[in-house]
Amino acid sequence: MRRLIHWMLPVLLLWAAQAQAQLEVTVTEGVSGAIPVAVAPFAWEGDGRPPEDVDDILAANLTRSGLFNVERDGLPQAPTGPADFLAQPWAEAGMEYLVVGSKRPAGDRVIVQFHLFDVLAEERLGGWRVAVPADRLRRGAHQVSDIIYEAITGDPGAFSARIAFVNVQRDGDDSLFRLQVADSDGANPHTLFRSRLPIMSPEWSPDGSELVYVSFENRRSEVYRQDVATGERTRVASFRGINSAPAWSPDGRYLALSLSRDGTPNIYLMELATGDMRQLTRSNAIETEPAWSPDGETVYFTSDRAGAPQIYAVPREGGNPRRLTFESGYAGAATVSPDGRSLVYVHGGGGFRLARLDLDDRRVTLLTEGGGAESPSFAPNGSMIIYAMTHGGQGVLGSVSRDGQVHQRLAGSEGDVREPAWSPLN
Repeated sequence: MRRLIHWMLPVLLLWAAQAQAQLEVTVTEGVSGAIPVAVAPFAWEGDGRPPEDVDDILAANLTRSGLFNVERDGLPQAPTGPADFLAQPWAEAGMEYLVVGSKRPAGDRVIVQFHLFDVLAEERLGGWRVAVPADRLRRGAHQVSDIIYEAITGDPGAFSARIAFVNVQRDGDDSLFRLQVADSDGANPHTLFRSRLPIMSPEWSPDGSELVYVSFENRRSEVYRQDVATGERTRVASFRGINSAPAWSPDGRYLALSLSRDGTPNIYLMELATGDMRQLTRSNAIETEPAWSPDGETVYFTSDRAGAPQIYAVPREGGNPRRLTFESGYAGAATVSPDGRSLVYVHGGGGFRLARLDLDDRRVTLLTEGGGAESPSFAPNGSMIIYAMTHGGQGVLGSVSRDGQVHQRLAGSEGDVREPAWSPLN
C-alpha cells in the first residue's frame, strides 16, 4: 500500500534484469458447486512437441478462476469436431461443458482451433481459430482461455492481462527490490528495473505499454515512466519534497500525483505532453493515493483532513471534495471497478482488510478476513482484485473475487512480493 511512511525511504538505483522464478498460484477458496468442465487434450499436428500445451494452460486458468471444476483424466473419447459430438457419455461423466481443440504449425505461427460444447443442452456453443507466433503460444493459450471464459459466463476473461509487482529479496541488512512484469498466472516474469532500496506504486498506462512508479535512486522520491517492451524510462516528477502515488488518467493524457511541492501533500494533475501542472486539492492535511473513475471525470483520493484517513472524491476540474467513507479507523488505497460502480479499498477496522463500497447505495461489503491487506488493484474485467498480503511470514499476493467468494494466493519462490498492479486488456 502506498502508505505515507514510504515517502521517507531513501533508494539507490541499480539497473537490471534477468527473469526471476515465476509466482506460484494457489486457489485457497473457490465457489461452492463450481461448474464442471472437461478439457480434452489438444492434438498436435506437427513434428516433435508443441512449444506450449494450450490445453494445460487453459485448464489451469479456468481452475484458478475458482468458478470451474476442470476434469482432465478418466474422460470419454473426445470428439475431433462438431460432427461426432455425443452428449450422453459426457453427461454421464458429470460434465456440463466440454472443450476440444487442436494445434498445427503454419510457418512461424501456430494455428489453434477449438470448440466449446454445452453438454446439458447437447449443442456446440462456438468454434474459434486463433493464429499466434510460435514463441508466444502461451499468450495464445490465455486468449483461448478468455474466449472460453466469456462463452460460459458472459463476462470477458482477463487471462491475457499482465501483472506488475515489486519483488524484494533480503540478504542480511541489505535488500534488492525488483520491478517485475508477469503473465496473469505468474509465468514469464521479467525484471524491468531494480534497486538496493524500495520501489513502489507501479501503475499501468491505459494502453498497457508503459508503467509509472516511484523510485528513490537519487535518494529522494521521484516518479518515472518506463516502456515495458524497450525498457526506455523518463523521469516525470522530481519536485521539492514528496513525489508519489502516480495514477494514469483513462485517456492517457494526465497523471494524478501526490506532491508536497507547495507544503503538505496535495493532489496535482500533470499533462504528460507538456508537463503543465494543476493543483486539484488544497488542504493542510495529507492527500494521497489518487485513482480515476473510468470516464476520467472524477478523482478519488485518501485524506486525513477529518482526522483518520478516509476516501474522498473530487471532480477532475476541481471543486469541494466529497467524503465517501466513514470508517472508525482507516480507509484508503482505493481502486475503482472498470464499470465505475464500486470502489475496493483497505479497511482498517479490525486489521487491514479489503472492503467494497458500492457507489450507488453506499453499501460496504468486507471481502477478506484477517489483517495485512495492501495495494488493491482491479482486474480489467472487474472479476477479481489483486492485493498484497503476508502469509507465513512472507510477502505474497492475494486475489479475491468481486463478491468475496474466490480467494487465491500468488507466492514467489524467492523473497517478498508486493505492490501489485493489473494491466488493461490490450
